[in-house]
Amino acid sequence: MSEMNVPELFGSSVFNEKAMKEFLPADVFKRLKATIDSGTPLDLELANQVAHGMKDWAISKGATHFTHWFQPLTGVTAEKHDSFLSPKGNGTVIMDFSGKELVKGEPDASSFPSGGSRSTFEARGYTVWDPTSYAFVKDHSLCIPTAFCSYTGEALDKKTPLLRSMEALNTQCLRILKLFGSNAKHVTSTMGPEQEYFLVEEKMFNARKDLRMTGRTLFGAKPVKGQEMDDQYFAAIKPKVTAFMEDLNVELWKLGIYSKTEHNEAAPAQHEMAPVFTTSNLAADQNQLTMEIMKKVARKHGMVCLFHEKPFEGVNGSGKHNNWSLSTDEGENIFAPGKSPRENAQFLLFITAVMKAVDEYQDLLRISVASAGNDHRLGANEAPPAIMSIYMGDELNAVLKSIKTGKALDTVSNKKIEIGVDVLPPIPKDSTDRNRTSPFAFTGNRFEFRSVGSSLSISGPNTTMNSILAYALKAFADELEGSKDFDADLQTLIKREITKHWRILFDGNGYGAEWKVEAEKRGLKNYRTTPDAVEHYLEKKNIKLYTEMGIYTKEEMVHHYDVKLEKYCKMLNIEVGTMLEMIRADILPATFKYMDVLGDIFHKKIYQSKAVEKLYKKLAGLADKLYDASETLEEMYKAAKTKNDLMEKARYYADEVIPFMEKTREIADQIEPLWGMEFRPYPTYEELLFGNEGFAETE
Repeated sequence: MSEMNVPELFGSSVFNEKAMKEFLPADVFKRLKATIDSGTPLDLELANQVAHGMKDWAISKGATHFTHWFQPLTGVTAEKHDSFLSPKGNGTVIMDFSGKELVKGEPDASSFPSGGSRSTFEARGYTVWDPTSYAFVKDHSLCIPTAFCSYTGEALDKKTPLLRSMEALNTQCLRILKLFGSNAKHVTSTMGPEQEYFLVEEKMFNARKDLRMTGRTLFGAKPVKGQEMDDQYFAAIKPKVTAFMEDLNVELWKLGIYSKTEHNEAAPAQHEMAPVFTTSNLAADQNQLTMEIMKKVARKHGMVCLFHEKPFEGVNGSGKHNNWSLSTDEGENIFAPGKSPRENAQFLLFITAVMKAVDEYQDLLRISVASAGNDHRLGANEAPPAIMSIYMGDELNAVLKSIKTGKALDTVSNKKIEIGVDVLPPIPKDSTDRNRTSPFAFTGNRFEFRSVGSSLSISGPNTTMNSILAYALKAFADELEGSKDFDADLQTLIKREITKHWRILFDGNGYGAEWKVEAEKRGLKNYRTTPDAVEHYLEKKNIKLYTEMGIYTKEEMVHHYDVKLEKYCKMLNIEVGTMLEMIRADILPATFKYMDVLGDIFHKKIYQSKAVEKLYKKLAGLADKLYDASETLEEMYKAAKTKNDLMEKARYYADEVIPFMEKTREIADQIEPLWGMEFRPYPTYEELLFGNEGFAETE
């Protein structure tokens, strides 16, 4: 590792500008760069020239195939591989790749989630090259990032809406910036997603049906030691994990992924990787790649990487903290306060727009992170609550309060803040404390959306954030453009909107029970489960926002509503089925075997002991309870399948089935500690979290 030339390695498997300059004629590179930078149309002649150079580069990297790499509504990536082979007619072949093959593909659209918009007899779908995200070589294939849409033009993927939201946000940001005299020509949303994950030994993973089928443990008694000693976070990384991280970095750097930070997280066997900020579209693509590479590298080291939001009960779950900001083509960070009066005023207007956006569209933000897995994590005294709020920090909160109340701010020579006239007190980067309990926190020059689940695609949450902010900025621009007294009207608007949306600001403990009471008094939403949240997706105000901003059509929203609920129900169906199988194939048989041994000891009077009799009776009673619970759960399992309405089925799972699954688990988890060691049918939490080969154990 020490001898590695990282700058030379970085991006070596990516068709980036360095590779383009080497493999494309100068005029072709210039025209392609114009397409990438400003959206200039790509004609077929140019596409053919780019395809030829891209193919030659890919072959030089060992590629034999190409694939359109896209992100359907499954939340993971998809790819169909074709070789570069083209027959010559004399029994030989050439390696060929056309501009048409580069620009567009035709995968089957009926086999991906579409909310019923694609039937088997309407299978045509298109993948369309996204030149703003670099192609790369992976597993001997040239991977071409693409959007995925139906024959009728409907978006069937995560990328298309994200690109639309970025363009909508760019348009509205430029309208606002123009009011302040900016010469910026483009504004890009950027992000840096911190990826949390667990590592467990592969052999232990394979020995547990629940981990293999659902990604989380459906049973498991609490170990005698968890994370209560606070000795896991930032602890020295164990050798086996270090080896994994080193190999991971190499693979990510080859793909041009800015892997920057790595450390142990709060729970045993939990870790985090954080990249450097990049544009939202590229960051979303790279995060999908990161998760794929993490899984592959972990297997090479005899481990399995878990991205479920709550794989283990009783210890922290995993999130994907989404650091989000805005940058101009002139290098300006829009969420940086600046030092001049005009910069201050511009900053405050954007901050006010964020307040308006988050307050008015709490439901859309909650929906964007809703999943069966994340429902277990949100509000579990380790992650932000399901209630949306914004944390601004002491300095900025004081400034906003001064504007709202009209009272003097001590740190500015005891003067009231007049927008566009006074210079704000300096708010340096990272001057705010980090409120880990807040779902949406300002952290100096960006916002951190902490509610995103570890397994989720970040495209959805960022599409939502871009869209709601663009809509708020549009309202502001409509009001301020053509103003006769800009400073006065700006002051009026900011004060009015801060006052109107003050309820969304909360700097306290989001984990506390008192916050739920306070939030309800403020009128904030608390959508505890996925169906609670998704129910509001198709409200008129949400359809109006997305359709007016050109993010989704109403039909696309209806289909995405169905996909979200369908995925939720299918996941719960798998969990219930797995739970029933484990009770019947693992837990009860193991209990009966141990009871046989105890029964022999007791009845044959091998030795006299009340403990044997008591233990036998205790196991018998718990086994009966567990069997009865499984019978009831079986009936619920069957009943859920009979419900055809997706929302009705989802609510049944959320309100009836999940609570009963938890009660069933409580019984099984009382049995587990009573088994003799040799009777345990699967690895325990102690073995999973602390291992027996030294890679996850504490000092």
